[in-house]
Amino acid sequence: MSQLKPQSNPLRNFVDFANRRPAWLSSWLITKVFRFKVKLAGTTGIEMLHTDCKSVTYRQKNYRKAQNHIGSVHAAATALLAESCTGFIVGINLPGDKLPLIKRMDLQYIKRATGDMTAVASLTDKQIELMQTTEKGEVNVAVKVTDSTGIEPVVCEMIWAWVEKRR
Repeated sequence: MSQLKPQSNPLRNFVDFANRRPAWLSSWLITKVFRFKVKLAGTTGIEMLHTDCKSVTYRQKNYRKAQNHIGSVHAAATALLAESCTGFIVGINLPGDKLPLIKRMDLQYIKRATGDMTAVASLTDKQIELMQTTEKGEVNVAVKVTDSTGIEPVVCEMIWAWVEKRR
């Protein structure tokens, strides 16, 4: 298991700061910052529930603004949930001089969703080490999206790349 200390970036510094607060406050702080930076996440009401910087849990409540014509979370809002969750975990583990970019999203909607949606994304130690030590590359970020009944209505594959930021 790698003992590499992640290189700093402003988002990671903020998450580390927030995680030293009570859980409810940490979640609230990170959600507010995330919604400010990702405007569509604010519109749909995505919430960050928890992160230990190797995994993250996001929730999309079944709000009217995020619903489809049958009253469940819209397919586009579900895609945003998975993309936001995986992008966040990549973003906090990249060095500050790297830029995360979504390379591919493959979502297979296999069942009708019921109620709120939850996404849990995670990275392995090996993936984090790769992100910390290579100038550019890509990772397949594991993400599981479930609804309020615990079923997985959508199977997602999210490929994230990173490159050096242009100055």
